[in-house]
Parts: sequence; C-alpha cells; structure tokens
Amino acid sequence: MNETKTQRPVQTLSLAAMMLALGYVLPFFTGNIPQIGSMLCPLHLSVLLCGFLCGWKYGLAVGFLLPLLRSAILGAPPMFPAAVSMAFELAAYGFLAGFLYARSRWQCVVSLYRCLIAAMLGGRIVWAVVRVVLSGVSGQAFTWQMFVSGAFLTAIPGIILQLVFIPVVMVALDRTGLVRFRRSEKAVQAV
Repeated sequence: MNETKTQRPVQTLSLAAMMLALGYVLPFFTGNIPQIGSMLCPLHLSVLLCGFLCGWKYGLAVGFLLPLLRSAILGAPPMFPAAVSMAFELAAYGFLAGFLYARSRWQCVVSLYRCLIAAMLGGRIVWAVVRVVLSGVSGQAFTWQMFVSGAFLTAIPGIILQLVFIPVVMVALDRTGLVRFRRSEKAVQAV
C-alpha cells in the first residue's frame, strides 16, 4: 500500500500517544509496592521506546509530559522535586534515544545499545543537574552520594530491565517487519 505524506505523521503521533498511555499505565503493575516500582523505573521504558520508534521530538515531548501528567492526576510521583526532575530526565532520555539512533550510520542491535546506554547516562546526568538546581531553590542539599544512590544503585533492576527489554522489543519489531533496522549508509538522513 502506498503511504501518503499525511499517514506517516499520524501514525507516529498515534504511536507516541500509545507510548504515553503505556507509561501512564505501567507503574500500576508495581503500584502496590512503591520500592519495587522505583527500582524498575517503568516510566523510562515507554519513553526510551518512544524515542527509538517515534524520533527525538516525540520522545522529548512524551518524556517531559509523562511524569507531570501522572503527578497532576494521581499525585505520584510528588510534583516537587520528583516529578519536575523526572520530567527533565525523561525528556533527555527520549531526546537522546531518538536523536542518536536516527543519526547512527546503521541501525542494528549494536547501535541500539550504544544509543540506549548514552541516553540512560545522559538522562541521569540531566536528572542530577536539575536536582542540584531544585535543591538550591528549596534550600536542601543534594550530595554526590544521593546522586549515585538515586541514579544508579537503587535503579540497577530498572537498568537491567531496560538493557534487556528494549533491544528485545526492537529486534521483535524488526523481525516482524513493523519497524525495520536501517542497514545502508544511503538511508542516513538528518531528522
């Protein structure tokens, strides 16, 4: 079937909306035990997938809106400082995942892992910077130990889940033909 120019943006917008809905719903599966929910980082999964599947613009928007939306409607995470800092962190995840992946010479599992790890590190750095700024505004201290604990130590199960689940989903989408890896240099274009 021939695609018109209007079908692709509508499909991408629909997929981004589905990732927003997925991110909204995923924490309900771990909602009974908040410690497990914060360790598995369920919001991160949908935002990273959105960046890879829909591009950096949608990944950035979904990442920024998702924690603020959940906080405004459900009160979880608390708006200040958690949801505000998560909004910037997840926006960085979605942006970096989509931006780096779109500019990869080849789209394959190796480039997927490179982009995923870079997005995860970049998002955590953005989270730390925002937490330092918010701590300065509120008069609370944000220490190096708090950064290491919040960004890495307590999130180890979530990091492992992201490193396993996202490539599995992307490979499955490639094998079914729904989203193909780009394998030629000719296809590299700036988004």
